[in-house]
Amino acid sequence: MTTPVSTHPAEDAGGETPDAPPRSGVPAPSAWWVLIAGVIGLVASMTLTVEKIDILLNPSYVPSCNINPVLSCGSVMITPQASVLGFPNPLLGLVGFAVVVVTGVLAVAKVPLPQWYWVGLTVGVLAGSAFVHWLIFQSLYRIGALCPYCMVVWAVTISLLVVVASIAFRPSLQTGSLQVLYQWRWSIAALWFTAVFLLIMARFWDYWSTLL
Repeated sequence: MTTPVSTHPAEDAGGETPDAPPRSGVPAPSAWWVLIAGVIGLVASMTLTVEKIDILLNPSYVPSCNINPVLSCGSVMITPQASVLGFPNPLLGLVGFAVVVVTGVLAVAKVPLPQWYWVGLTVGVLAGSAFVHWLIFQSLYRIGALCPYCMVVWAVTISLLVVVASIAFRPSLQTGSLQVLYQWRWSIAALWFTAVFLLIMARFWDYWSTLL
């Protein structure tokens, strides 16, 4: 009895035909950053939630992130903006970043996720980014104080938007007129971080100058 000869040796060797797509279209650095950013955001949200509970239980409690008159989580947590939907904002972070962490684990494990999922996640992160910008405005020009843990969430959310959008729309961004946007995505993100830093420095310069 003769053994049938496969006409697809690549399929025999690796379980995939030469023209088959890779098991995961997510580059390893992007997959790892989704996971790491999700963990960072989740830890920050959990910390904020615990601190908020402590304040509710004990109004005289001083949060661990009360560093000075400007960097003061407590000053931010007691404002209406900290519970804009009727419950503490960090609860949104707990749900959102939990989804991101699970997504990161799957991406790192090379579990293929459909393109619509990445597009949906991009929409969710975009909504989170819009909320972050509202919080930045409120912190700078209405509350007059900054929450260090919140700023961690700001940074993580914006970087996640860059990475997740790159994953979701990579085929479109790598060709055509949007290619330049894809190539300069991290430069644009760096400009965003620089702009926020300068706004913070300008808004609280009266205090920063006393430290010089």
